[in-house]
Amino acid sequence: MAGMLDNKVVVISGVGPALGTTLARRCAEAGADLVLAARTASRLDDVAGQVRALGRRALAVSTDITDDDQVDNLVRRSLDEYGRVDALINNAFRVPSMKPLADTTFQHIRDAIELTVLGALRLIQGFTPALAEADGSVVNVNSMVIRHSQPKYGAYKMAKSALLAMSQSLATELGDKGIRVNSVAPGYIWGETLKSYFNHQAGKYGATVEQIYAATAAQSDLKRLPTEDEVASAILFLASDLSSGITGVTLDVNCGEYKI
Repeated sequence: MAGMLDNKVVVISGVGPALGTTLARRCAEAGADLVLAARTASRLDDVAGQVRALGRRALAVSTDITDDDQVDNLVRRSLDEYGRVDALINNAFRVPSMKPLADTTFQHIRDAIELTVLGALRLIQGFTPALAEADGSVVNVNSMVIRHSQPKYGAYKMAKSALLAMSQSLATELGDKGIRVNSVAPGYIWGETLKSYFNHQAGKYGATVEQIYAATAAQSDLKRLPTEDEVASAILFLASDLSSGITGVTLDVNCGEYKI
């Protein structure tokens, strides 16, 4: 994928220790300069250093995307630094409550929607003028939770389903400005974060991490779980000009676990 984002400016929200960091690295390897946004400044500085080591520019802006003023600051600083924005990747994430809806507080549900849906909308609204100038792309990172109704994922599914509906509506509303809006819905993403969770599950059930992985992967056609790099590849495709005729779609990356 070298060169697929040559000289583009990509904004990534939710730059955490897993997919967000992988996305930043992959975008830089593909030729992009980056704006990195998350609440944890120390994390951003570390990832910005990795981007610069790859020969690309990186602007790190500590941002709470649920705060209007902080989002305005992010937009202003991005345009002051680069003068343009070609793609926005909304990757902010809130850990699911893992409780039945009957036991999930309304405040948790509000917080999930505020971050996942309204946070993404704030960013899209803020960057719309710049994206329109660039015939740009928005990629919203969703989840396979929209494909199932397993117990204890109700609040998370509510937020991600709203994100999907918003993405589809924005694809229609922003299409005449030349802005494409698409979604990627990963399954379980194999990386250090999921390894830690599987290690917890292994201790809980008296199994090994390998057994937990095998049981989870057995649900998929490929009998494995997608990696962070594989999910990032789908996101980069939708952010790039290779998908210039695609908008309003959801690309599932789950090794064949769910089908639509």
